[in-house]
Amino acid sequence: MTTETPQDELLAALQHYLQETDFAHLTSVDQPDLTALFSDLAGLKTEVKAESRQFKATLDSLSDAVETLKADNQALAGELAKANERLQQQRRDVERAMLLEWLDIYDRLDAGYRALQNYRPVDGLFRHSKQQDVRFVASIGEGQEITLKRLEQMLQRRWVFAIDCVGKPFDAQTMTTIAVGNDPTQENAVVLEELRKGFLIEDQVLRLAEVKVNKL
Repeated sequence: MTTETPQDELLAALQHYLQETDFAHLTSVDQPDLTALFSDLAGLKTEVKAESRQFKATLDSLSDAVETLKADNQALAGELAKANERLQQQRRDVERAMLLEWLDIYDRLDAGYRALQNYRPVDGLFRHSKQQDVRFVASIGEGQEITLKRLEQMLQRRWVFAIDCVGKPFDAQTMTTIAVGNDPTQENAVVLEELRKGFLIEDQVLRLAEVKVNKL
């Protein structure tokens, strides 16, 4: 009578498993087809090269488009700058024409104001209304003076200022001679009288002053 130990039982079970099990499928490992593998790799390489060339061509096209866009933007900026300059010049021309019309009104108001300042009533005529006439003329003169001052303020707000001429040496840049005088008490080429006011707009001449110049 034999008594089997647990170790003998395990060995017997292992031997039975080894005898009954077919290990052929474990040893027959499929070998890869190297020709097909290399062919696939070559095809992939060719495809990558084609994609790379296409990508480079796309980048070149984008670069050309960017350069063209830059050139167009520069040209557009130049045209806009020119258009803005033309617009500014047109604005200056319109403003200059408007200011010259204002100066024409100023001349008329100034001439009327000077005439009122030089008014002297005739003693022999209209004695009964002399005082009323004097007050009436004075009131008109005050109104003319106020209007002139307001017009001068409007001009100054637009940087238009009168040219100071009388007693100054003649300046061909800002003055024009329309009369000649002979005053030995004054130096030669000094402005004796301002016949029509001249004006500057900022640092540029808006209208030349018409003056009477001393000539010894």
